[in-house]
Amino acid sequence: MQPYMPDRSSTGLDPRLVGLLCYFGLCVTGMLFLVIERQSRFVKFHALQSIMVAAAMMIINIVLGLLPFIGWILGIFFAPLCFILWVAMMVLAMQGRWFKLPVIGEFAERQSQLF
Repeated sequence: MQPYMPDRSSTGLDPRLVGLLCYFGLCVTGMLFLVIERQSRFVKFHALQSIMVAAAMMIINIVLGLLPFIGWILGIFFAPLCFILWVAMMVLAMQGRWFKLPVIGEFAERQSQLF
């Protein structure tokens, strides 16, 4: 985890708060801040990571819902894990950390440099 490097957000808000808000509304707020933000790589990174995490969670949840019995049981355990991850990502963003999830985080970091 890299420490927070202060950069200004074009939203006028603290970049750490905007990073938290990227996760708050799942992929909707992530997309919103990805479009609005022009300066902060920190905000763009968290916006992209929130979009990809939300999409992955939705896809996994749909697949588990289609699997009879075993998928439903796995879904019972998957939902609380998703909630814990969601809260953890918001807390880490508010702390100003560049916490990168495996695969998704690396991709989000590379893409945040392009936007």
